[in-house]
Amino acid sequence: MPAIGVFALQGDVREHLQTLTALGADAFAVRRPAELAGCDGLVLPGGESTTMAKLARTFELLDPLRERIAGGMPTFGTCAGMILLADRIEGGTADQETIGGLDVTVRRNAFGRQVDSFEADLPFAGLADPVHAVFIRAPWVEATGPDVEVLAEAAGHPVAVRQGHLMATSFHPEVDGDGRVHRVFLDLVAG
Repeated sequence: MPAIGVFALQGDVREHLQTLTALGADAFAVRRPAELAGCDGLVLPGGESTTMAKLARTFELLDPLRERIAGGMPTFGTCAGMILLADRIEGGTADQETIGGLDVTVRRNAFGRQVDSFEADLPFAGLADPVHAVFIRAPWVEATGPDVEVLAEAAGHPVAVRQGHLMATSFHPEVDGDGRVHRVFLDLVAG
């Protein structure tokens, strides 16, 4: 049973913990470096990416996160978590920090404001049936590096990607009770 931490300083934490636990993972909240040290894998949830980065710095988690991810810890970012994993951001604040590691350029709020949130059924690489994707002030991927695999697209842009030990979605797979996207991540953790 893999030990999967969920970054829990801000964001959509509870739903990820429930989904991972239902799939058999030992899922727990990560708020401190000592909790991060116990992770086989990590989920960076949706939330507010600038706030999440600032809180990670305040709680002395930003550098340990960067070190663990650069060191190969499997990590799955959803929505704001995708922004945190991105090496480059369009539409961010001038002082916005990321954890980095994922060779993509992400556009914040690419689909519009909160009122422009939507749902769609998307083909997802490796899954037989489409995934029900919930987009809330979601980013999309503007550009990918050569080692990034696109797993799903919406509106002509990548919205799910994988690069080595890193995986990210623009949408919120934790809200629909499906679990298949989290299962793809757990398979990545299992190697």
